[in-house]
Amino acid sequence: MVELKSDDRGVRKQRKGVVVSKSGDKSLVVLVETRKPHEVYRKVMTHKKKLYVHDEKNEAAVGDKVLVVEIRPISRMKRWRLVEIIEKAAQKKV
Repeated sequence: MVELKSDDRGVRKQRKGVVVSKSGDKSLVVLVETRKPHEVYRKVMTHKKKLYVHDEKNEAAVGDKVLVVEIRPISRMKRWRLVEIIEKAAQKKV
């Protein structure tokens, strides 16, 4: 979890994840996985969370690794915005 600092907006949360779906025009679904130990048993558990992300330029595709930042609510579900594409998905040969 990387924290983004801005003078006028305060601290915004950033997450890295993989695009699992393009859910509409300018919208993505990003799967974010966090790993942390169980409080009692100390087994490392993987927690998965789907984030609904605003993609203004429609530049991300399914399978891309992306960086998203928390923003004000844009719609009923979207509270995150695409910052950059870290790694493009491999293209399939037809």
